Amino acid sequence: MINTRARWLVAVVTLALGAVLGPAAVTPAAAVPAQMPEPPSAEVVRTELADLTIEAPHSMNGYSRAKFPHWSQQGSKCDTREVVLKRDGQNVTQDDQCRAVSGSWHSLYDDKTLTSASQVDIDHMVPLANAWRSGADDWTTARRKQFANDLQHSQLIAVSAASNRSKGDQSPDQWTPPSHGYWCTYARAWTDVKHIYQLSVTQPEADRLASMLDTCA
Repeated sequence: MINTRARWLVAVVTLALGAVLGPAAVTPAAAVPAQMPEPPSAEVVRTELADLTIEAPHSMNGYSRAKFPHWSQQGSKCDTREVVLKRDGQNVTQDDQCRAVSGSWHSLYDDKTLTSASQVDIDHMVPLANAWRSGADDWTTARRKQFANDLQHSQLIAVSAASNRSKGDQSPDQWTPPSHGYWCTYARAWTDVKHIYQLSVTQPEADRLASMLDTCA
């Protein structure tokens, strides 16, 4: 609620400044952070991290992205990808098929501004393959679909295609966002998603998450 009200106040102030001073005086839209649901505080997440099961990765036998039905329909011809593009972007316009045809996006992983939806990937904070190795191999297809399209928690975020593909299915001990300023939020989001879905972590993963949480103010 606090974050929602804060964003509303920022929007009101920005519009007021634009009306009084003109467009050149308004901060560019791309400077506004993506609107991924805010993960819990570092204090809460440290407790969640301590509660996670630590174990070796499960086998990748049987894994397929098709077992995680993703980009499901969300109504009004929009699928999950288009919903996140609209949510995380600024001044996004969509065609009659709900496809983003213009707008800008600020990729918090690498602090890049993107001006075309083709430059944007929707990242699963906890990648599908990592989830499989962490316990999703025992889930039902319905549960995997819920995980792959979770708009309620900090699981989906619009980022640069380059950063998403660099990350792949790696855990935080193997890959971290190039922008160190995002490490706190990244660790909070990753840990919270694993806690919500009762997924396991490896020991190196847990150690890296703990050190990343130490960057939180």
